[in-house]
Amino acid sequence: MAISQEQKIKIMEEHAKKPGDTGSPEVQIAVLTAEILAITEHLQTHSKDYSSRRGLLAKVSRRRQFLDYLKRDDLNRYVSIITRLSIRK
Repeated sequence: MAISQEQKIKIMEEHAKKPGDTGSPEVQIAVLTAEILAITEHLQTHSKDYSSRRGLLAKVSRRRQFLDYLKRDDLNRYVSIITRLSIRK
């Protein structure tokens, strides 16, 4: 259900602005997107897992906050991350 540490590190390296970057909005959005996809896949087979559904909604909300921040702060970075991760708005 959760993504592995290796997957998380790979995602961080792919979206980092500089080596060791783990806190930029782009990195956090990318990690949250991977976690959301993993939980969504889990919920397709375990439809009555309500605690995972609650966690999914929390992650979606957190990602939305990061996306709203990026949209407000730098529209070019927002559009870039939306297209790279193919997130619909």
